[in-house]
Amino acid sequence: MWALPGGVMHLGESLPECAVRETREETGIEVEAVGIVGTYSNPRHVFAYDDGEVRQEFSVCFLARPIAGNLAVSDESTDVRWFEPQEIDTLPMVPSIRKGVNDRRDGNMPAAR
Repeated sequence: MWALPGGVMHLGESLPECAVRETREETGIEVEAVGIVGTYSNPRHVFAYDDGEVRQEFSVCFLARPIAGNLAVSDESTDVRWFEPQEIDTLPMVPSIRKGVNDRRDGNMPAAR
């Protein structure tokens, strides 16, 4: 399944800093966060881990522009690629990831202020 870069925020880190760091760690690309696509949560999207931890996760999807780096697989990713907008509908994704991708592609984002 294809997904957007993401992960856990570190203490002392802002949301945009987290997005930039996670993108770099998972893809090899340095980005600049330039906006927010949206915030996403689903009460039925619950993860239960082998160690007994249970989470209801949420995500903040940032719009970013690449500024440096080269695509590279890391220990946090198995494949990284750029896709053309018309290819997106054919990619396997969980519904919550697809919603953020489609919102950006379709222009369903908060207005800039």
